[in-house]
Amino acid sequence: MVRKWEIIESKNRFYCDGRCLTGRNIGVFILALVLIIVTSGLFFAFDCPYLANRLHPAIPVFAAIIFLTVICFIFRTACSDPGILPRGTSDEILYLERSNVSNSPQSVALPGRTIEVQMSSGHVIQLKFCSTCKIFRPPRVSHCSLCDACIANFDHHCPWVGNCVGLRNYRYFYLFLFSLSILCAYIFAFNITHVVLRAQEKPSFIDAIRDTPATVVEAIICFFSIWSIVGLWGYHTYLICRSITTNEDIKNTWNASRPGMTMKNPYSKGHSCLNYFSILCGPLPPSFLNLRAIVKPDDHINMTRNAMMNTNNAQDLIRYQHEENRRTNNNRVYTTMTHPYSERKQNSYPPRDYV
Repeated sequence: MVRKWEIIESKNRFYCDGRCLTGRNIGVFILALVLIIVTSGLFFAFDCPYLANRLHPAIPVFAAIIFLTVICFIFRTACSDPGILPRGTSDEILYLERSNVSNSPQSVALPGRTIEVQMSSGHVIQLKFCSTCKIFRPPRVSHCSLCDACIANFDHHCPWVGNCVGLRNYRYFYLFLFSLSILCAYIFAFNITHVVLRAQEKPSFIDAIRDTPATVVEAIICFFSIWSIVGLWGYHTYLICRSITTNEDIKNTWNASRPGMTMKNPYSKGHSCLNYFSILCGPLPPSFLNLRAIVKPDDHINMTRNAMMNTNNAQDLIRYQHEENRRTNNNRVYTTMTHPYSERKQNSYPPRDYV
């Protein structure tokens, strides 16, 4: 029995029979995990016993709750499908190539082609063709070279979680930053409190520091980390309130003006609070890949030979395809826009909302 995740073209790593996936390079993610666990472990081992006895026994309890929250959210971000879109099937590629030739004998090659679509909000957006995934990228979709996949609502590729941040894991990334900011501030504040209380019991402040070397190490780590973590959390709060992604903010997508028109963000709800709650509390779509779908070699695997759509067309690609995906247009997703292929294709494959 073969499942779809075992034959899919991707640079991602898959675990737990396709239930979890991460990026290819997870070294920085492991480093971040070690720093969080080691710093918190030192706090629980060397600070919490003294503080619980001297101040209140609830101090280690709250620290444990915050620590577990951080661990849950970092794993939820790192091991989730961020919103990877399926690649184009051989039928779709063949259709695009034929329509490209029939439209104009001097038509532009597919890898350099763009099409314009009008959204229900009235915005006209250009869709670029992805030469790797063989699809016209829907709005807010961008190709990540590190994951080698097109990501819905692509925000950025974060090495600290070892994965892309997109439609399906952005809220967990934001909550990870929020909880980690609280954890750093919590540990740093009680590090200072611990040293001050020790100094009251010792002849000098230096003697108190000598008695608590682990506390000093924790304080140094938290001091240099908290500025970047809190700053990043504040930056993403600003982005959420505007309902834009990091990628759109860097490219200045919705502030750029074209001749005769000004691009406004069609995804904004009109108020920062509505944007905030819609992104953090709104429903999430299922994975577009259906990685755990069973692929039956006898009935459902079609091995087709497709011409590579590059400028040379010099190589062939052997691609395994799930027959169900070929019948359903490979679960192609489009937001509120006209289907870029044709009216017949639009009727055959109803759009799915992914924003």
